[in-house]
Amino acid sequence: MNNKYELIYEGKAKKIFTHDDADKVIIEFKDDATAFNALKKAKFEGKGKLNCLISSRIFELLIQKKIPTHFLELKNDNTMIAQKINIIPLEIVLRNTAYGSLCKQTTIKSGTVLEKPLIDIYLKNDELNDPLITKDRIQLMKIISAKDLEFIIDLTLKINIILKSFFENIKLQLVDFKLEFGFDSKKNILLGDEISPDNCRLWDLNQKNDTIVSLDKDRFRNDLGGLIEAYSEINRRINDFL
Repeated sequence: MNNKYELIYEGKAKKIFTHDDADKVIIEFKDDATAFNALKKAKFEGKGKLNCLISSRIFELLIQKKIPTHFLELKNDNTMIAQKINIIPLEIVLRNTAYGSLCKQTTIKSGTVLEKPLIDIYLKNDELNDPLITKDRIQLMKIISAKDLEFIIDLTLKINIILKSFFENIKLQLVDFKLEFGFDSKKNILLGDEISPDNCRLWDLNQKNDTIVSLDKDRFRNDLGGLIEAYSEINRRINDFL
């Protein structure tokens, strides 16, 4: 990154830099992969580029559908320009199919298609291991108003309808995904972060006999191998469709 831009924040998968416009930021996607709250780490050459390209195309799709996002434009293959936002310290997880932690914490069988989408909310706090949090606790901690939280939940449900249909068109099952939101300088709530195989669980619908083939970060998380190949396949399908 050009030395004229100051590093504002570095997370597990991205670096955020200042921009010439104070209301914008430059987001650089890294090749790092982490799992289990960064207890497991690795680097995959080209991962940052793929996540940036995939996120950019999906943000463009959502913007066309009138979803407010922080995305402004693709700068290069692994860097995007975005609206500067103050991230709300909540992770919004929407589940269409039971898998992972939901099955460990309940009696719901893994792979069960849910009758309606389930939204789980987690406190974004690494020291506390991002615990599941209730609406009442959110109000008690004064993280966000009840009205703004309902807006985020409604927006998440709308995003799910768009993404679920889109991914089905490219033969992918959207099992679940994680979203983050933030406030811009005018206090508007915008969808932030990224939408990529890093935070979406995607199963290949081209398989026979109900075989589950993950094309997402579970390939790293569960030592399945082929992470770059999986992300590249998703990028190819998106480009072929759009």
